[in-house]
Amino acid sequence: MNTLRRAVLKGVGGAGAVSVAVAAGILKPTTVYATDWNKAGFESKDLGGALGSIGAGGAAASGDISVKAPDIAENGAVVPVEVTSNISGTESIALVGEKNALPLIAVFNMMNGGQGFVSTRIKMGTTSNVTAIVKAGGKVYKASKEVKVTIGGCGG
Repeated sequence: MNTLRRAVLKGVGGAGAVSVAVAAGILKPTTVYATDWNKAGFESKDLGGALGSIGAGGAAASGDISVKAPDIAENGAVVPVEVTSNISGTESIALVGEKNALPLIAVFNMMNGGQGFVSTRIKMGTTSNVTAIVKAGGKVYKASKEVKVTIGGCGG
């Protein structure tokens, strides 16, 4: 049995099915793109501006938010970070690198009561706090974790 032939046929069949779905209007590629993003926040070069752009200027510290990241990141270009929010009704989770050239790293919106959990990899230029900002029930909460970076990822 020729496995390469089967793999090619599977790929062609899958691509054909997706093409038919797009042509029929069932699958709309434009619906997966961000339509309204916080340009000012992601381009802000100071921490206060980044926090203000997401409405987190007066965020209260919370023990219900867990930020899991390595104590020492050997390579600042790929720092794994997990954030878990045990606050009911979590609407969004944002990640901020306090000493990054552009502090606002990411904003994740939870839809329809989605679980308050995010796992990603971020870039850090130097040793600093990674802060998770959680919006829930009309209030804003935060939790931080210091990550020591040995090799910078943001041009360092």
